[in-house]
Amino acid sequence: MINKIICNRYKILDHLGTGGMATVWLGYDTILDRQVAIKTFKIDANDEDAVKRFNREAKAVTSLSHPNIVSIYDVENEGEFYYLILEYVEGMTLKDYMIKNPRIPIETIIHIAKQIAAGLSHAHQNGIIHRDIKPQNILMNDNLTCKITDFGIARAYGDTTLTQTNQMLGTVYYLSPEQARGNVATAQSDIYSLGILIFEMITGQIPFKGESAVAIALKHLQEELPDIDKYRENVPQSVKNIVLQATMKNPNERYISSKELFEDLSTVLNPERLYENKYTGFKIPAQPINNYNETQYIDNSINNDQYGYNDYTTTDDDYEYEQDNRKSNRRYQQSNNQK
Repeated sequence: MINKIICNRYKILDHLGTGGMATVWLGYDTILDRQVAIKTFKIDANDEDAVKRFNREAKAVTSLSHPNIVSIYDVENEGEFYYLILEYVEGMTLKDYMIKNPRIPIETIIHIAKQIAAGLSHAHQNGIIHRDIKPQNILMNDNLTCKITDFGIARAYGDTTLTQTNQMLGTVYYLSPEQARGNVATAQSDIYSLGILIFEMITGQIPFKGESAVAIALKHLQEELPDIDKYRENVPQSVKNIVLQATMKNPNERYISSKELFEDLSTVLNPERLYENKYTGFKIPAQPINNYNETQYIDNSINNDQYGYNDYTTTDDDYEYEQDNRKSNRRYQQSNNQK
């Protein structure tokens, strides 16, 4: 493949990597005189549904334009080979960064998480759900600028199931409970996966392990998230609350939107928030903890529209989650009484 010209425009320069579904090459755009990443897929041309799904998903993602999302410049095909022409990000994946930096400073973790939340917010507002947030799908340059990649690719190949064990194992560590049940992935699913990713950045560990993808998925459904304090001391409660709220089993108890998550991350290290109450979902703590904030039970239903419910709208999923009654949803907010 090296030095091959594809689609009469893109020259293959080097091999960047191979995954379960695709091979990625460093390429050169001979018309625009720039380096690009070329992701190559092999799809049976006789499988019309797969081809339509791929084209629909790929072309939808080309509409996204955000500094924290890898841009897709073009979609091409030759025979049974399909190509995504991507922005080339020189650097490493977040997974590589985590391996090289096993104890990431909390401030850096928040910096990274804010960028991912911002990118997801833009995608969700455009009706696009990622479905596969994990550190391998976050690209970083030397300045720690993060870009999300691989939007919609799993969907283009058909819904990933737990029977596809080899391809699923890397993803199931970040799989939301509703996806594990076989329900449609939503913006809430992406938020859950980001919460698991933040947990991993803080602790250096994935929260749920098992011998098979099914075993891990069951833990996402049934087991409580391990206590961060077991892995790392002196993590502010406000930061732990980010993880807790993002990874609640019930989607209604998570952040209303990725925009809300971004806003929470933006103030999470403010001094007045460091000792706030532990987030408990819809359960009201029996007694306030001394020197902590009091928790108020506030009806936010009149303010729900500020978060933009187009986060939950997709053109092809027609999402209707039976428990997702957000117009009457009540949430907990922290009221800081410390001066």
